[in-house]
Parts: sequence; C-alpha cells; structure tokens
Amino acid sequence: MNNMINFEGIEIEQELLERTNPIFNTARMTLFQLAAAGHDDAKDVVQKLNLTREDTQDSKTVKADEDDLFINSVVMEVRYFTNGKIAKESGFTEVDLPCGFTPRAIEFAKSGKKFVGMDLPATINEVEPAIMSLLDEEQKKLVNFEGVDATNYQSLKSAFDKIEGEVCITTEGLLMYLTDSEMDVLCDNIKKILAEHGGYWITLDPEMPFLYLLIVKSFYGERTREIMWQSKYRIDDKSDVNAIENTITISVRGDVQENMKNAMNYIKSKGFKLERLPYADHVPEFKSLENANPKIVAQIREGFKRICIWKITVDESVNVDISDVGAESFNADASIDGDRLNLVLSGNLDTLSAPELLANYEKIKKDNTLNSVFIDCSKLEYVSSAGLRVLLIMQNDCEDGVIMKSCNETVIGDLSNTDIEIL
Repeated sequence: MNNMINFEGIEIEQELLERTNPIFNTARMTLFQLAAAGHDDAKDVVQKLNLTREDTQDSKTVKADEDDLFINSVVMEVRYFTNGKIAKESGFTEVDLPCGFTPRAIEFAKSGKKFVGMDLPATINEVEPAIMSLLDEEQKKLVNFEGVDATNYQSLKSAFDKIEGEVCITTEGLLMYLTDSEMDVLCDNIKKILAEHGGYWITLDPEMPFLYLLIVKSFYGERTREIMWQSKYRIDDKSDVNAIENTITISVRGDVQENMKNAMNYIKSKGFKLERLPYADHVPEFKSLENANPKIVAQIREGFKRICIWKITVDESVNVDISDVGAESFNADASIDGDRLNLVLSGNLDTLSAPELLANYEKIKKDNTLNSVFIDCSKLEYVSSAGLRVLLIMQNDCEDGVIMKSCNETVIGDLSNTDIEIL
C-alpha cells in the first residue's frame, strides 16, 4: 500500500463517543424516569447533570406523553429497586453493568457497601463526576467507576482485576439492546469473570417484556398495544437500536412458552445454571404506586408472582478458560489509493475501538477526496453494534460505499441486514 496513514494521536471527543453509540441516551432517559417516580437521589443526579424532560424523554420524532412517562417511571422503579435489593442481600461487591446514570452508587455508599459501576466510556465520563460530587470522602472510598465494553473481555478483566472476592453482577436494561452475536460474547465474558471471582449474575431483562405488559395492561387495558408500541418506537428512535430482538429477551408475541423455553435453553447452553426468582418475593413498596388505585396495585402485585428475576451461576461441570484473550486488541492500518481508502482491521471493532476508527476516518476524509472504502477483514474477529454504526457512517458518506473482504462468519452475520458489499 502507498501513502500509509498513522492512526495514533487523535483525541476522541465526547460528541464522537455519543455518535458511535447513541444507546447511552436511554441511560439519561431511565434516570429521569426514576426521578419522576419520586427517588430523591435520582433527582439530585438529574439536577447535577442539568437534564430536562424534553432532552431525556423525547426522541427525534416522538414526544413522550404523560401516560408514557408514568408507565416507564413505574417500570423503572420496579426493576431498579428489585435489582438493588437482591444485590445488597448477596453480601458481595455489587458490579452494575451497565450502571447508566442511576444513583445506585449513592445508595450503596450511604449504606456502607462497595459498588462498582461499569458502562460505556461516554456514560462514565458524565456520571462519575456527578455521583462523586454527591458523596462525602468516606463514601467515595466505597465507589469506583470503570469505562468498559461488556463485549470486550480485556476491558472487563482489567476492571474486575481491581475487585477482591465474590461479585454480584447486575445487568439492568442491557440485554434487549444486544444482537445475538453480542449476547454470545457477553455470556462468555461473564462466565469467565464469575469462574475467576465467584458469585452470580442477576438480571431482570429476559422477562422484562412481561413486566412491562403487566403494568401497562393493569393501568390502561384496551390501550395496552398502542402505548407499548409507542414506547418501543420512541426508545428505538432514541437509542438507534431495535430493542428486544434477540433470543434471551422473551417476546410476548407468538408462542410465549416456546420463547421462554428457548431463552432458558440458551443461557444453559452457554455454561450457566439458572434459578428463576419470583418478583413477588423481592419487590419493596414503590413511591410511584402510592397514589394509584388499590385494586390496580393489588393486580400488579399478584402478577409479580408469575414474573421472575434470573439468578445465573457458572455450571461447575463446564470447563471455563479464564486466560487472557490477546486477539481482541484492535488495530487498523490505512492507506490512500487515489480516491479510495484502504483499511486493514484486526481484533474487535467494538464500543472502545469504533470511536477511534471514526475519528481517524473523518480526519482522513477532511484531508482527502474519498469515494470508497475497501476493508481487509481477514484479521477482524468481531463487529459490535457500535462498530457497525461506524461502518454504515462510512457507507453513507462515500459515493461508492464500503467493500469488505475476507470476513469471518460472525462478521458476515453482523452485516447481513446492511447494503455493505462483501467479497
């Protein structure tokens, strides 16, 4: 290749981090919903971040109405407090993945418990100073934040290596945004972490659609379908991701029992043991329901008996390799050939590496006339949704688009719903 280009030394700005993974916008959304439910710590964080209802709840094309905000505030409070309650009861170090902008760190620190919040760098850059400013010096010693990509084992391992003893990993509002290939990687990563540290993984995400349906139907009856679709469209629009499309998130459409069976079999196939804990055994009193019709509240609480939280542990009969995975390190070589940018990518194009690729592409584009991008993928192992978003930015930005050569089956699957040409 001629005209080789050096990728080193470019500063990655917050705005670019947000563009490569706008899904973190939903973290602001849920924080505001928790504050709307009456949570004082959430209100304090909202004030620190200067968030408004319009900024957090309205998407590019859909304005959130009162019904939408109310329902989501109830759902947010239910899942937030239940997750936190089980994590506290574990006695382990709580690892919130992703931590979002929620004030759980404040809650844990005030009660003298250790808390580690992990999320995308774009989120951590904002939430860490806001949360820390609300803690005293002793409380700050109990809290730590780490910018990670949940699908990048090296980033997770580096963060978990700072933690001693068993961990309770909680994932709240994450799984429904992952593709099946991302879900595979996440499960493998969590399995390695738990095999090394001990503890368990708590998630409400697989049965979250049941919880949402229960609450919407209890309050709005015949309008259930309308409200659910409006909310889903708004969230998808806000995050630029089609949520609830993977195997582990149990759809309330079609054969629900078969969907449940497939999700449970999937988690077991990944080398885990699964215990389903009924919501009814773990939910506290909720501020958002204080003024609600008692009959509706009773109906919701009865429904909690049929919806479960998933407690996931490593199946000890499965051999787990917890060695480092050095191949995940991302690298890019670039050169210009006329009006074509040639790239050789290796490792994982994920949330951590995608901003680097986009920043360098836009710098090259500024200094050169580009009509196409040719990518050698023979050493590229994996593309996350953030990586895919950068590839599509380049695809839409160049007249002749992007051509990718020598992709493995995983990458081909990730690109299947795009018009990117694969050789």
